[in-house]
Amino acid sequence: MKTYKRVLTIAGSDSGGGAGIQADIKTISACGCYAASAITAITVQNTLGVQGVERISIPTIEGQIKAVIDDIGVDAVKIGMLFDEQVVHAVQRSLAPYHIRNIVLDPVMVSTSGHRLIEEGAIASLIHDLIPIVRIITPNIPEANILLGESIDHQSDLPQAARALGQTNHVSVLLKAGHLADDQLTDILYDNEQDKIIELPSIRVQTNNTHGTGCTLSSALAAYLAQGLSLPDATIAAKQYINQAIIAGAEYKIGHGFGPVAHFNNL
Repeated sequence: MKTYKRVLTIAGSDSGGGAGIQADIKTISACGCYAASAITAITVQNTLGVQGVERISIPTIEGQIKAVIDDIGVDAVKIGMLFDEQVVHAVQRSLAPYHIRNIVLDPVMVSTSGHRLIEEGAIASLIHDLIPIVRIITPNIPEANILLGESIDHQSDLPQAARALGQTNHVSVLLKAGHLADDQLTDILYDNEQDKIIELPSIRVQTNNTHGTGCTLSSALAAYLAQGLSLPDATIAAKQYINQAIIAGAEYKIGHGFGPVAHFNNL
């Protein structure tokens, strides 16, 4: 019998379908893996923004994770929106006994439209409790600013910031450059396992369809790690996937705000 490469996504639900669990499942599937999910919160959301958030109960979050891992198993885990300190502790507590190597943490803090998606008290727990059990984190610049406690203003700041973030927290870091104003953007991978910096350049695409890009990139990275690629190769493949999804998605119009990328453009 054939077997699937299995990815569990732990994140919030986006009713608009462009980000969160919905984007994760689309991405993991498009990248050739089997997607399972544990929902941490339900958002009232569309392309115009987030109108409301309701957290899932802690026993239900923990139960979803345990049910998936004990029966289906996982080759990688992607973690997205966690909302508050209790959820961070629940996810850490649920995953720790399984000693899963391929855990990708996207430290989701603010939505594309500017809505805060994590409570202040949860950030310290994210750093001290959850990051120690993950393999790689994928912050954008505003998230890296919060995690580092300092400002990243220029492209030239990114390599040092990624290294500092990785070495301080003993984790690999994919630091995304999308919030800079440059036309040429270079994401930075700091591979903590080899103490190496890898540059991932791309050209900015002029489009409003950027909703869920962070969710999509981290899910693609988890999918490629699940398939056995090395950390650098998985990151390069994930970067190529999101670039093509953005380019293809720019041709579409959906909703009245920030639309999604084209998750299945490669099929």
